[in-house]
Amino acid sequence: MLLSLVVHTYSLRYWFPATVMLGTAPAYLLSWGVWRLLSSVLPARVYHKLDDQLYSIYQSMVLFFFENYTGVEIVIYGDIPKNKENVVYLSNHQCTADWIIADMLAIRQDALGHVRYVLKDGLKWLPLYGWYFSQHGGIYVNRSAKFNEQAMKKKLLSQTKSGTPMYLVIFPEGTRYNPELKSVIAESQAFATKEGLAVLRHTLTPRMKASHIAIDSMKDHLDAVYDVTVAYEGTLGVSGQRKPAPSMPEFLCKECPKVHIHFERVDMKEIPPEPVFFRRWLHERFEIKDRLLTSFYESEDVDKKSRFPGEGQSSPLSISKTFPSVMILGGLTLPLLLAESGRKLYIRTWVYGTLLGWLWVNISP
Repeated sequence: MLLSLVVHTYSLRYWFPATVMLGTAPAYLLSWGVWRLLSSVLPARVYHKLDDQLYSIYQSMVLFFFENYTGVEIVIYGDIPKNKENVVYLSNHQCTADWIIADMLAIRQDALGHVRYVLKDGLKWLPLYGWYFSQHGGIYVNRSAKFNEQAMKKKLLSQTKSGTPMYLVIFPEGTRYNPELKSVIAESQAFATKEGLAVLRHTLTPRMKASHIAIDSMKDHLDAVYDVTVAYEGTLGVSGQRKPAPSMPEFLCKECPKVHIHFERVDMKEIPPEPVFFRRWLHERFEIKDRLLTSFYESEDVDKKSRFPGEGQSSPLSISKTFPSVMILGGLTLPLLLAESGRKLYIRTWVYGTLLGWLWVNISP
């Protein structure tokens, strides 16, 4: 009986925030749909401005659960610019919680609504959100890197021409680094050896195509590249071996007490435009990440292990930045659920919105 209660309590840690985050989706998408219709006769710049505001409301609600609710401590190494910038965000990739880390940094610059993603193609099948991420400027690519380069360039250029603020998140490894997937790591290291590149131990060999297309297409619009390295506390095993990073459910179940984020701003003039030199530059950035993570997991100095070199600053997020969004989205959702007509609209939004969204993202370039 006691064990059952413990298990039930543990599962509620995840199911409660998951229910709220998913449950508010129809109300959010309906609100966005109304604005999309009203803005159809307005300049694209006007549409993007409010779209970013709406997106910021939803994502700050997500951060309420991933930061305030979990009580995770965010430790940042390096100085995040106080002003908003148009950037490409490059990070190592370990788990489904990685995209939340980009939100955590963006909200600390008041740039949360500007976040857009380069996403693996399979995510277009997410109910409602697969389509909305595309509408918000997200770009779907195949892991094989055989994606439509011209479509990606066209989408990015159309946004930059309309003055859309850009915080484009890219994970150049293309898939997650999991220390338990030895074959994936071995294949990545073999590729690096074949290409004459340094072999990486704590990241996979980065793929350059999506990053190069993004930076090259928007070079006149971008201010910088944010080079971010993330390590989750609790992933260093008792034996000293690295363990897999937490999944979203595990993160929400408060299994990650602290996230270490190493931040470096790279000015655009430091990035070579030619593909062959860009590839070398990107790999060198991942060599730096690999050294940081090697120090984090393998340092023989107890004071240096489980932290990045340099001084880390704890960066708590005020609940005043996130909880109002919970109230706004809750206030939009409850009236739908309390009335019979509202419940019908709610269900139809889930069903027809998902089906039409799947159709849209699969026929549009």
